[in-house]
Amino acid sequence: MSFEKYFRKKPLSAYKNDLNNSELKRVLGKWELTAIGVGAVIGGGIFVLTGVAANLYAGPALTISFILAGIGCLFAGLCYAEFASILPVSGSAYAYSYGTIGEFFAWFIGWNLILEYLMGATTVAVSWSKYFVKLLNLFNIDGIPAWLLNDPISAREEAILNGIAAPAFSINLPAMLITWVVTYILVKGIKESAKTNNLIVTIKVLAVLFVIVVGAFYIKETNWQPYIPEKVVDANGESHYGISGVLTAAGIVFFAFIGFDAVSTQSQEAINPTKDIPFAIIVSLICCTLLYVLVSLVLTGMVNYKNLDLGAPVASAFSEVGLHWASGLIIIAAVIGLISVMLVMLLSQTRIFLNMAKDGLLPPKYFAAIHPIYKTPWKSTILVGGVASVVAALTPIEKASKMTSIGTLFAFAMICAAVLVLRKRQPDLHRPFKLKYLTLIASFGIIFNVMLMFSLDKATWLRLLVWSVIGIIIYLAYSAKHSHLNRGK
Repeated sequence: MSFEKYFRKKPLSAYKNDLNNSELKRVLGKWELTAIGVGAVIGGGIFVLTGVAANLYAGPALTISFILAGIGCLFAGLCYAEFASILPVSGSAYAYSYGTIGEFFAWFIGWNLILEYLMGATTVAVSWSKYFVKLLNLFNIDGIPAWLLNDPISAREEAILNGIAAPAFSINLPAMLITWVVTYILVKGIKESAKTNNLIVTIKVLAVLFVIVVGAFYIKETNWQPYIPEKVVDANGESHYGISGVLTAAGIVFFAFIGFDAVSTQSQEAINPTKDIPFAIIVSLICCTLLYVLVSLVLTGMVNYKNLDLGAPVASAFSEVGLHWASGLIIIAAVIGLISVMLVMLLSQTRIFLNMAKDGLLPPKYFAAIHPIYKTPWKSTILVGGVASVVAALTPIEKASKMTSIGTLFAFAMICAAVLVLRKRQPDLHRPFKLKYLTLIASFGIIFNVMLMFSLDKATWLRLLVWSVIGIIIYLAYSAKHSHLNRGK
């Protein structure tokens, strides 16, 4: 195979054939798509990562971190919107890249999107387990052995901190079980998943508004001082606080914004994808960015950032000021609401696998197998859910969230580059949504996303490198040979 074949592009006309031959049902309108975006975004940042980002890295300046992450997402989101109007197919950044910058880059992006969605679902599952344990505590159920509630690394660190012996075996069983439940829901079908998601999103948004309105009455301005804590370096050489801490926090909470590109993976199930996908991307992104900034402002104003719990920060903030009844309501909303985030994460991952399998880059008999009754890619859904459940049971939330963020940032930077390439190569292509000032917006998108990637620690970069090498090996060993473009299909 010549070197040039690795950069072969899927003709745009082929995407039209994919649309016409799709076995998936078109049942999603613009508001259901928007709900899918909001369902993925709201929860990941507010209920999960505000504690880690504020407590360990940014302090009250977490608001700046969310704004920076939101700006980077807005640039990428606008590029996504133009692509989604041109190529209304499942697959997200993978599909867009395949039609513009070539097969190898498309595979590489698709491989890193596994970090975005699968590790994202893992992160949320771990946080869900923390809220679930707090929910059990509300009903005085606290007899579950500690070794069933924590991953091995966190259990060992907690044992060292408390001066006790670490358990010989530890697993986050609640995180594993909830992943299985979500997987079952997804196997049953997209319409059922959408209905479930709409209900949960409503509950979750009401909970977020409750946090903002009620929490605002308990803000103490002294908790915002200093707004940007002085920089410190720990024993491992990792920086905390200061400007670098704010940037690191922005890289971490970037994970919380990945919902908008989850919308684009639902194109083959959208009723009017060329109009509804851009609408849902932009509306969900703007709404969620505003809510994130307001919630982070309220939480860091209610309690000192060092007192925010890493696993269940919102509930802990209300408990800290004596609002235990409110904390209980938030715990219930989080237990329900985080399920919708997992639904969208795992749903989007299986749709990307479906698209890659249809292109021959993954075994189609497994990854493109559609259930005869439910009309869902049930085999890949079970696989993704199974892997996610194991990872959730064994991985700390901080490490999972950083891997999610770096995979997401990479994909977003590549999509900003891809939309520039397509505009230059095919300027006359019909674009139902055409972005003004594309060169400026896409360039800023690349700069912002790469900057936030470099704000993450060396260990995260090392894991990304290992993951990327594995992906390249799989591409060369299987995907390049079985690609439909390679076989002339």
